[in-house]
Amino acid sequence: MLYGLLLTLFIFLCLMLMGIILIQKSKGSLGIGSIGSGMQMLFGGSGGQDLLQKLTWALGAIFMASCLGLSIYKSRVPSAKYASSKYTQQAKTTNAPATQGSENTEA
Repeated sequence: MLYGLLLTLFIFLCLMLMGIILIQKSKGSLGIGSIGSGMQMLFGGSGGQDLLQKLTWALGAIFMASCLGLSIYKSRVPSAKYASSKYTQQAKTTNAPATQGSENTEA
């Protein structure tokens, strides 16, 4: 349950990060956010970091931390936890090898 919620938030974070990156002004003036801003880059420097760049850095840091956190969380959760004990006991008995008395031999 918790893993599914964290994974959903992670996917939402990925989509937000992709959107923020796509709407930024590019330095080569070939992005979605660079429509009409080619002359500004020709006569002026990049200035400072604007809000979108700071937001990109913050979302990137959260993305890296959440990647690490999700991988650690998934590695510590045993996979047998999600299977019911009744199902695993039934699987053990059905996969057991046949005994010698149950074989039908025709002589």
